[in-house]
Amino acid sequence: MIRFADRTAFTAALSALPEPGAAAIAAARTRQAELTKPAGSLGRLEDIAVFMAGWQDTPRPGIDRVQAVVFAGNHGVAAQRVSAFPVEVTAQMVANFQAGGAAINALCRAAGADLSVVPLDLDRPTGDISREAAMSEAECLAALNAGAAAVSADTHLLLVGEMGIGNTTPASALCAAAFGGEAALWCGKGSGIDSEGVARKVMAVEQALALHLPNCSDAFEALRRLGGREIAAMAGAILAARMMRIPVLLDGFIACASIAPLVARVPDFAAHCLAAHCSAEAGHVRLLGHFGLEPLLQLGMRLGEGSGAATAVPIVRAALAAHNEMATFAEAAVAGG
Repeated sequence: MIRFADRTAFTAALSALPEPGAAAIAAARTRQAELTKPAGSLGRLEDIAVFMAGWQDTPRPGIDRVQAVVFAGNHGVAAQRVSAFPVEVTAQMVANFQAGGAAINALCRAAGADLSVVPLDLDRPTGDISREAAMSEAECLAALNAGAAAVSADTHLLLVGEMGIGNTTPASALCAAAFGGEAALWCGKGSGIDSEGVARKVMAVEQALALHLPNCSDAFEALRRLGGREIAAMAGAILAARMMRIPVLLDGFIACASIAPLVARVPDFAAHCLAAHCSAEAGHVRLLGHFGLEPLLQLGMRLGEGSGAATAVPIVRAALAAHNEMATFAEAAVAGG
């Protein structure tokens, strides 16, 4: 199990990231060239198969276990009326996840993904980032380690999601801190707030950046000051997945924002990730551009919970089915092009 002893260990992990297997990538590309189809005719399915081969370090990658983890946390900044829902909804939705009644439950069942839910101190919201740091150093480290601990070593594909009323506000602040731009460029309607709510969100992010940005000296400090427990947990899980060479399907704006501080400091950090979809949240397409990732789906989703990532799992399954199960030209006695 991956565990970060302190913030120094977290930072050190970012400087020693494993790379995909070059030999496996080459062998997977060779196999693609030998399958009974015109070269490139399966489009991105071919790229996905090669991507998975590299991270699993085998020319014939599998997808026996898909792991989905939803992290939940509450935010002090919700007091600034930046969400359409009260903070009590976070715990209520966690109960719904645990009872199997949420969208992510249904989508994971359809995708053949194992779902777990990790609530993080729901009775203790983070600090209001517009007025103080979200977490202490110990709290941020605990959240990172909760995320890392949730990742199983036998996972073939990981997706992480979140639940936390008000969490598009810290997500917007993290993106602005990581990649620049006015707060308004990163702030969208989130859970469905009106224009006055968006204005309150923009103001909260502006105040947070003015207060914390001069001190966001590294990824840890950005997460500690501007993030939240579930946001840091997602970052910890995605970093642990990289350390274990487990590919990740990224969900929407908040899940991607969780690693914005990491990508800002290590530009190829998201090399083990596929962007499952582009959400309807305003800043997500801009964020994916900074990551250099093209989404697999664009369905206008903006639910969170990992729902977009779960929806994209069958695409990865299809890519590997074609890669592993198709006959080669030689096997099928078909003349090659």
